[in-house]
Amino acid sequence: MGSNGDLNANSQCLSSTGDPVLDKAISQWMTWDKNPQTREQIECLVREGRAVELRRRLCSRMTFGTAGLRAPMGAGFARINDLTVIQSTQGMHNYLTKYFPDLKTRGLVIGYDTRAQASSGCTSERLARLTAAVMLCKDIPVYLFSTYVPTPFVPYAVMKYGAAAGVMITASHNRKEDNGYKVYWHNGAQISSPHDKEILHCIGESTEPWAESWNADLVESSLLRSDPLEDVCRWYMEELNTVCFHRELNTKSPLKFVHSSFHGVGHNFVRRAFQQFGFPPPIPVPEQKDPDPEFSTVSCPNPEEGESVLELSLRLAEREEARIVVATDPDADRLAVAEQNDNCSWKVFTGNELAALLGWWMWFNWKEVHPDPADSERVYMLATTVSSKILNAFARIEGFHFEETLPGFKWIGNRIHELTKAGKEVIFSFEESIGFLCGNMVLDKDGVSTSAVVAEMAAYLHTKNLSLNQQLCNIYEIYGYHISRTSYVLCNDPPTIHRIFSRLRNFGGPGVYPELCGDYCITHIRDVTTGYDSSQPDKKCVLPLTKNSQMVTFTFQNDIVATLRTSGTEPKIKYYTEFCAPPGECDISCLEEELRKVTTALVEEFLEPDKNNLLRRSV
Repeated sequence: MGSNGDLNANSQCLSSTGDPVLDKAISQWMTWDKNPQTREQIECLVREGRAVELRRRLCSRMTFGTAGLRAPMGAGFARINDLTVIQSTQGMHNYLTKYFPDLKTRGLVIGYDTRAQASSGCTSERLARLTAAVMLCKDIPVYLFSTYVPTPFVPYAVMKYGAAAGVMITASHNRKEDNGYKVYWHNGAQISSPHDKEILHCIGESTEPWAESWNADLVESSLLRSDPLEDVCRWYMEELNTVCFHRELNTKSPLKFVHSSFHGVGHNFVRRAFQQFGFPPPIPVPEQKDPDPEFSTVSCPNPEEGESVLELSLRLAEREEARIVVATDPDADRLAVAEQNDNCSWKVFTGNELAALLGWWMWFNWKEVHPDPADSERVYMLATTVSSKILNAFARIEGFHFEETLPGFKWIGNRIHELTKAGKEVIFSFEESIGFLCGNMVLDKDGVSTSAVVAEMAAYLHTKNLSLNQQLCNIYEIYGYHISRTSYVLCNDPPTIHRIFSRLRNFGGPGVYPELCGDYCITHIRDVTTGYDSSQPDKKCVLPLTKNSQMVTFTFQNDIVATLRTSGTEPKIKYYTEFCAPPGECDISCLEEELRKVTTALVEEFLEPDKNNLLRRSV
């Protein structure tokens, strides 16, 4: 433990702030941190007397959200940096040691993306090496990739090697300032309760770095470190054959594809996946092909934002006469797809629309191999509860099973694991935020494999003189139009978020939820934060309780379903609305207008953006 003497030895300027709790946190940081750049950041804040910023950074710790630990890079216990990654891994080690008697034979898988921040000296690669050092200094074998990899490669490697767990250093599609520490359990799915809480408890009990935890050179010197890159790449590409159904047709397809990796890890891996499917490599967007932690050509490194961030891809596709664009996010676990229409405009598919296409495709090909209707009894498709209900419509008509989970692919991954153990087969899963999994070779969303599956689906449809968009219309005509709207408002003030949701729970008096939204009657309300569900006989949610996040769902009399929820990774309140029309109802403009009105009322009346100073999404 540090003292004021330690503090003064570090810098004459680090005098007391007058707050004993803050002074202790500063002392701990300066005693434990060996990164000169993050040390200097704290020293500078102390010299400038910025107590509020110091408290924000030093007097709280990160918690596991829907994607593990995620925060801005920089100095402080509430940020991602060398010290907090070491602390997190020490806690991981202590928990894994208790849980796995054979940890020294199982080992840990570690991967990383290409994020970096010069001002703090933090790079994903360095953080991965420090993660490895903590394990290696305790004689735990480590499978550390020798270069950046897509996020799905880590859970895939965990399953292949039978490792105790996996860690991926990534912040996925977040802004460039962020990084993260994503943890996978031995089953290949992201950790869930109680493991996340137990690991956090162990992190809190092991905050002082061990002497060898800072020794990143162990990665080179330890015989317990191995590089899984070559084997995992080979195994993964070979196993893609399980979701490739028309390789010979692919080799003859005249279609051309453009791929953007959004300055991230995806380029080489998507190329190999296309080649595995029999396609020539997609045409890369040259300005976005190579890793760039500044994400210099996009305002936001999230392909989900649509046409505004796909500009370079679409213009290249026009020049190359490529009708389809696929874009992976920086860690290649998500996928955006755009298709050129006959009038030369572009259709950027939403996550829900692409899921309708992929769900249809996976079922279509499964049926080809399993013509006996009785076989469908063991087939499942999964989606998060804020995603489109289109798979439910498929299941009702086709006779297979559909299940919903809470938002976040960790819930889907763990459910796939349970169903597989019970002898069931999950052939497609998705979340509306362009996260897809075709088959079950990985228990997380996977933009690499999905990009090749989309290419094959497009090539097949081309032989039938159909575009992706035309097939989407065919699907809706058979199973019913599912029209959805998904967006968000930004809110950086947690008390405001709490006030918004508290108002909803006490709208008509204490404990009384709203009965109307605009002119629209609400028939059911589900609140997974409190565990309330008015549609259930006992008024209790079927889905698990999520006390640490906000999520309320409204079902309207006109069959529109709307959800308000906080993001687990960003300062957003997200809203989702969907009109699920029965088959045969074809007045699309009327459905869209009704949905628009409900969505507008939901945002204006329940979120009150102007009153609450919420920043609306810019499109």
